[in-house]
Parts: sequence; C-alpha cells; structure tokens
Amino acid sequence: MPIIEMHMMVGRTTEQKHKVAAAVTEAVAKSLDCSAETVRILITEHATDGFYVAGQTMAQRAAARAAQEQNA
Repeated sequence: MPIIEMHMMVGRTTEQKHKVAAAVTEAVAKSLDCSAETVRILITEHATDGFYVAGQTMAQRAAARAAQEQNA
C-alpha cells in the first residue's frame, strides 16, 4: 500500500487538493502497477510562518521578493 505525504502552504482550495490527489493517485497506481484503492495520500498544510526555506519563512521570502521587484 503506497502512502504519499504532501506538504503545502495553506491557501489551496478543496477542489485543488482533490485534483492533485486524483492525479497523484493515478500516477502512483500506474507506475507501481497497483490498484488506486491501495494508494493513500496525506496532505499537511503549513502556515507561512511555519514553513522555512534557507532560514526564512515563506512570508519573509515573499516580502523580500516584493521589495526586490519594487526596486527593479
């Protein structure tokens, strides 16, 4: 039974999560030659202050990117 963990920022709609879950289920079932019924997907959502890249929160990175664009 394949178990897929997905981590993403909050803000995606239920419809978007349904679409990605369906697409991942199809891809996993096809590539592993298993039944879609055996595929499990866990989605964990993270707030912008709880997800870091290079020591900065996503909110900090977005603010820095906006400042760079404004100065360009």
